Amino acid sequence: MPVPDGLVGERVDAALSRLLGLSRTRAAEIAEAGGVHVDGKELGKSDRLLAGGWLEVEIPDVVPAAGVEIVAEPVPGMTIVYDDDDVVVIDKPVGVAAHPSPGWVGPTVVGALLATGYRISTSGAAERQGIVHRLDVGTSGLMVVAKSEHAYTVLKRAFKERTVEKVYHALVQGHPEPTTGTIDAPIGRHPSSDWKFAVVADGKPSVTHYEVLEMLPAASLVEVHLETGRTHQIRVHFAALRHPCVGDLTYGADPTLAARVHLTRQWLHAKRLGFHHPSTGDWLELTSEYPQDLARALATLQDGYA
Repeated sequence: MPVPDGLVGERVDAALSRLLGLSRTRAAEIAEAGGVHVDGKELGKSDRLLAGGWLEVEIPDVVPAAGVEIVAEPVPGMTIVYDDDDVVVIDKPVGVAAHPSPGWVGPTVVGALLATGYRISTSGAAERQGIVHRLDVGTSGLMVVAKSEHAYTVLKRAFKERTVEKVYHALVQGHPEPTTGTIDAPIGRHPSSDWKFAVVADGKPSVTHYEVLEMLPAASLVEVHLETGRTHQIRVHFAALRHPCVGDLTYGADPTLAARVHLTRQWLHAKRLGFHHPSTGDWLELTSEYPQDLARALATLQDGYA
């Protein structure tokens, strides 16, 4: 692809991290392995991208280790919103994965909870203790983690049966029409980019409901209710409508706009989470405020950027 205007002058590792949604460490590893070229010339991780060049990136296959290690380490900015004997609900900051996986060396929700003394369910794969749903590394907001084995079983079923209310706020480019609607389009692996997803004929059924909350000069603040929970679902569906999340360079967002509002990730936040408590059956609903980077970007647009 041509070097995006918004990445001109950036270091290779930082640029790849933004462009492909990788950790900066992983992006540096790809560059050090000789996987980054501009106009046929190999670049190192600290080289700068120049305007007008043709960028080629080869991402090597990651061979899963026999066991993925859980690193117990606190995560600055991760807060506990609700906690009892069965569940803990956390407000996840950007840059944190739900659980360890091959190739990911950054912080995780599982590791952070273990580091702070939380006992969580051991059901499921060893590295995914207590995880009943996930948020992308680049998406902030609410996640529920099962502490008891009973809670794990009940919540996994609740997510499968779609009885959990998952509400996101997204800042998308332009003005979606109609202002309230449903996107019903199957999602699967991108036909030419292994690390991306796309609307494809043979994909899994995917349904997104949305309502525009506020129209701004260059974007719209949208409330999104997920009926299904596919990987990158909101990002893929709005990109397919040609209204990608502001800052989401992986799915076609305008890098100039992202730079103007100082965003280095997609404007997407898990705002509200509601579910029946696995033991009492009572409806539990929690909300999260926008983190600083998203609040600042929204305020910039509200102040009249056009």
